[in-house]
Amino acid sequence: MSSKYTGGPTETERCIESLLAVFQRYAGKEGSNCTLSKKEFKIFMDTELGSFTKNQKDPGVIDRMMKKLDMNSDGQLDFSEFLNLIGGLAEACHKHAMSSPTSACHKKP
Repeated sequence: MSSKYTGGPTETERCIESLLAVFQRYAGKEGSNCTLSKKEFKIFMDTELGSFTKNQKDPGVIDRMMKKLDMNSDGQLDFSEFLNLIGGLAEACHKHAMSSPTSACHKKP
């Protein structure tokens, strides 16, 4: 992916490339390289979002997350379903950052 305007990938294009690479790193170890199995999803969560999983007191949280994200109930997460997780996490982080009294959302021009 490369922007025709800058000669190289933009920051957004690099972020997309990174998301694709992360998904591909974990997908396909068991079965299709287009989906994450439950085991692959757990490995992804433990490796990429370890601070979340290691602080969980409820051992079933990963299973429930997988079930909620698996929109077609096939026991796998495709890239679109994976993006729902990433989008939800990004939105939660944004809300947290914007709730600060010093955030740009609270400043007047």
